[in-house]
Amino acid sequence: MSLDFEVSGPKDAPTLLLPVNPTAPAEGPETEQMRAWGADPALGHTLVKGFSERFRVIAFDYEGHVQANPRPDTLTADTIVTDLLAIADAAGAQTFAYYGYSWLGMIGLQLAIRTDRLAALVMGGFPPLDGPYAAMLQVTEATHAMAGAPTEGKQVEVGDWESTEVALSKEQTQQFATLYRALQTFDDHAVQDRISCPRLCLVGGADNITYGPRWNNAHVAIASPVASNQVVLEDLGWTVRILENLDHMQAMQAAQILPIVEPWLASALL
Repeated sequence: MSLDFEVSGPKDAPTLLLPVNPTAPAEGPETEQMRAWGADPALGHTLVKGFSERFRVIAFDYEGHVQANPRPDTLTADTIVTDLLAIADAAGAQTFAYYGYSWLGMIGLQLAIRTDRLAALVMGGFPPLDGPYAAMLQVTEATHAMAGAPTEGKQVEVGDWESTEVALSKEQTQQFATLYRALQTFDDHAVQDRISCPRLCLVGGADNITYGPRWNNAHVAIASPVASNQVVLEDLGWTVRILENLDHMQAMQAAQILPIVEPWLASALL
């Protein structure tokens, strides 16, 4: 199954692999709903525009791709890294930087320990040490159990995550349970000496999520492991940025990301 990508920015500039949707969406009920829940439907487009002023950006909607073409039994770190390297190859990038956020930030760590082609790594919205792999398995398995249920006629108040329904298929949700199940034995402390490129970790200071009973009361700690390990991370070579009082959705917005990540990449690559 093919995956489209777009290339923008100066041809002779350092390359940035960016797993975002580069297309600005048309306005409508879907984009209004996304904004109501705190998401920016044009986030990918804005990031590409910002980064492509000084970098050759290879942008591709990887999350949209796996949702449209789910791999319930085979979505693992190995297969995802294989996809990322194939995209870099197709775009003619021998070396490249990588920025990802949330689970795609987590994949950045997996990419860094599997290739020597990475020139710089930006890991957003996921801790490089003491990552919440067990908690994410709880969440994804619970989401998979709830997937496929009828949602017609159910009223959900904006911001009420506990009552929201899972509008995804069994295959779409199973693939992420497969991903985190395969990572249960992963030791993020043991791999740090395998990362040789410049690396930046960026999280919201309020990014710790406690789910309700429907998600088995899982607690997904993103900010607290970064804060408690900040000195250790910096000793290991990480640049650490904690955006005070911002949650997972707030910290991923372009207005927060670009002023930090773009100049950091410039100092690392240019």
